[in-house]
Amino acid sequence: MINILGISAFYHDSAACLVQDGRIVAAAQEERFTRKKHDHRFPKQAVQFCLESGGITAQQLSAVCFYDKPFIKFERLLKTYLAYAPFGFRSFIKAMPLWLKEKLLTDKLIEKELFGNEKPAPIYFTGHHESHAASAFFPSPFQRAAVLTIDGVGEWSTTTLGQGIDNRIELSHEIRFPHSIGLLYSAFTYYTGFRVNSGEYKVMGLAPYGEPRYVDLILRELIDLKADGSFALNMKYFNYPAGLTMTNTAFDELFGGPPRKPESRLTQRDMDLTASVQKVTEEAMLRMARHLRKVTGERYLCLAGGVALNCVANGLIYKEGIFDDLWIQPAAGDTGGALGAALCAWHHVLKQPRHALPASIQGPSYLGPEFSQAAIEAFLKQHRIPYKTLPDNETFYREVAACLAGEKVVGWFDGAMEFGPRALGARSILGDARSSKMQSVMNLKIKYRESFRPFAPAVLEERASDYFDFKGQSPYMLLVAPVQPARRIAMSAAEQTLFGIDKLNVPRSDIPAVTHVDYSARLQTVGPEHGGFRKLLEAFYQLTGCAVLINTSFNVRGEPIVCTPEDAYRCFRQTEMDVLVLGKCILYKHEQAGVAEALANKTVARELD
Repeated sequence: MINILGISAFYHDSAACLVQDGRIVAAAQEERFTRKKHDHRFPKQAVQFCLESGGITAQQLSAVCFYDKPFIKFERLLKTYLAYAPFGFRSFIKAMPLWLKEKLLTDKLIEKELFGNEKPAPIYFTGHHESHAASAFFPSPFQRAAVLTIDGVGEWSTTTLGQGIDNRIELSHEIRFPHSIGLLYSAFTYYTGFRVNSGEYKVMGLAPYGEPRYVDLILRELIDLKADGSFALNMKYFNYPAGLTMTNTAFDELFGGPPRKPESRLTQRDMDLTASVQKVTEEAMLRMARHLRKVTGERYLCLAGGVALNCVANGLIYKEGIFDDLWIQPAAGDTGGALGAALCAWHHVLKQPRHALPASIQGPSYLGPEFSQAAIEAFLKQHRIPYKTLPDNETFYREVAACLAGEKVVGWFDGAMEFGPRALGARSILGDARSSKMQSVMNLKIKYRESFRPFAPAVLEERASDYFDFKGQSPYMLLVAPVQPARRIAMSAAEQTLFGIDKLNVPRSDIPAVTHVDYSARLQTVGPEHGGFRKLLEAFYQLTGCAVLINTSFNVRGEPIVCTPEDAYRCFRQTEMDVLVLGKCILYKHEQAGVAEALANKTVARELD
């Protein structure tokens, strides 16, 4: 058996993945184990989990593959600092110790962490965007496809275009640093007061509240966007190549003031800025997709890189029908680089063939830790936590569905954890999409996050078109689609002037809790591959006639998604969640008073994002 370990680390969202004879056996993000959000350190615990899942030790690895090339990235860093010298000296001094101590010695660090004094397996390094491209194409259901990767920056590349055919990927076009759609988006993330590398999805969620009144200004001053999707940024307005901030005073002057202070009140200007950069990003991605279809002639498109998590832009590409179908890596950011690196080694280095499959080899992306029913019950008994189990599946799913129909908020912990930033029905918080109060309850009393943030619907795959203007599959929650016009409720002029939770609390459809202010929704279609989550949704549909549930990640603001039963129980107790489902165990909040207080109150370091 050929065992290949893929690793991404040292920048943000480190992860590990194990591929055995071309099969994805396990993959996980380090933050889920350490409970440190966006943990960038060497993924020790994720690696250990992968090895244990494959039933091997490090000494049985055939190869290790790292997801980028540190020396080329260091070259870019040095050349950039020299080009901007003496500006950026503080940033240079801050970056150098970590590079000299850790990043330039990645091969030695991997050898030390994995093999100790034993003979190491061969260690390979793939290009950053090659890893993204591999994570997009090789797990996809397509034997050949166009490939598009877009992120902040890898070594030098920020955007690449190419093709995947059988077991080979060729990247034929690139755009290089400092010109980057990802960094443009991050610049507006910074300027509107959110944290770079974690707050971009907030910008996307806030955009529908604004008017894209700055689009022409952005296209005139910040970015020269060509008809084929190629572009160049005007670096007069940006600090990120060598500074400690994303934007500068010229940017402030262009948009009429300094950056918003984090956690301060959002203004109409902030909303308009987010709407504008979102619109520019959508247009750039649409132009790239059209050009890629033209030059490759391929019928299918595979996407990865952090910008591929922009589900609104993805939805527009899908809706326009530029390609017959899309496949987007659910762990599209640096996390997925570990998976891409492992598959690169399997196909590009070892030249192993791809096998024709009718579906993605990644399945529902349930690739993380899983806990047996016996282990869950042992945990509950150890801490004397009240729970009940039900004798058969039908009764079990019906009882949980009844809780949801009664407007209870349910923490759902079932099977193997998802790989990627989205909860896909294994580590989810669930609610009734028909409830007009659920949006407020879940944002303010469960998630403890900004009131403007939308929730996503999970819908039975075969019923998706009943609720949304959408035909096809969206198993990874990476496509936005409009709610069907027949289900919409028009907002009055007075209601349109409201903001945040006030605006969201105005019903806009008969599934108000998942209908955003622009009548869109980031949907997850749920098929048979989703196991117990599918069965629960079926039970809810049989009980209520509604095939849609709210599905949001099982965590609170500032914490990673829960991994273990203990993580789930702590989150359950520390929020106003009503019910917790651990495997086939059901726990009710009203029965927990005074029980396992030490466990419930155990503090976890939170990094507000």
